[in-house]
Amino acid sequence: MSLTDRLTGRALIALFCAGVLIPFAALVLTALNPPGTAVSGIGLPKDPTLAAFGDAWSAAGFGALLTNSVFIVVGVVPLALVCATLAGYAFATMDFRGKGPLFALLLVGLTLPYEAAVVPLYYNMQSLGLTDTPYALIFALVGLYMPFGAFWMRQQFASLPKELREAAALDGAGEWTMLWRVLVPCIRPGLTTLGLLYFLWAWNQFLLTLILIQTPGERTAPAGLAFFVGAHSTDVPMLAAATLIVIGPVVLVYLFFQRNFIAGMVSGAVKG
Repeated sequence: MSLTDRLTGRALIALFCAGVLIPFAALVLTALNPPGTAVSGIGLPKDPTLAAFGDAWSAAGFGALLTNSVFIVVGVVPLALVCATLAGYAFATMDFRGKGPLFALLLVGLTLPYEAAVVPLYYNMQSLGLTDTPYALIFALVGLYMPFGAFWMRQQFASLPKELREAAALDGAGEWTMLWRVLVPCIRPGLTTLGLLYFLWAWNQFLLTLILIQTPGERTAPAGLAFFVGAHSTDVPMLAAATLIVIGPVVLVYLFFQRNFIAGMVSGAVKG
């Protein structure tokens, strides 16, 4: 690679980093202003304070909203990962009647916007008596994430050498042992990446939350933020503080798992 190519690559990386960091820095600086302060442009606040965070936390009730979001994420991610792993393993390693058509039908779910399923989902959950509960959102999200999860995990399992399964079978390993003790450890980066994607999608879910959960106190943090914005549209520091409160867990989780996420994405791209 020539010096010009290296400089061009670094310049592009610096440009992309600036495009992400500058808006985030502006959000932080705005939130450090006293509540009610008129803010225009990016600049250091004259009297930095964390008062906007405290006011936003109490006004929106973020304590309960964040707890609801955590409950839903903890319910969605493990269950969706287990279902996707089982489906991906079956489609990648087993031969059964209707395998091709069933997988094609599953892939159709990747082409359909989830907005098209909102109305049927609402009436299905209502018939089960689950509307206005977090379980309605958990079950709905697990089902909606299955097409991508099954496809992703199928690619991960299909990329492993057949000799690995044959050796495990010769050692007397059954299907269950082969799956969880032999194959899953080999695809851990891809599984971690899928789990992070599930976390991001479940945490940021907005439309289904508004439809399936009507009680304000039972909604998630992003949904609560939307109503908070409508009630405090003129208080820019409080809006910035509330936004940081909601996106904070996402940023922290990504920073903690970023190496695994990147490794899984690169692994999936190479294997695909």
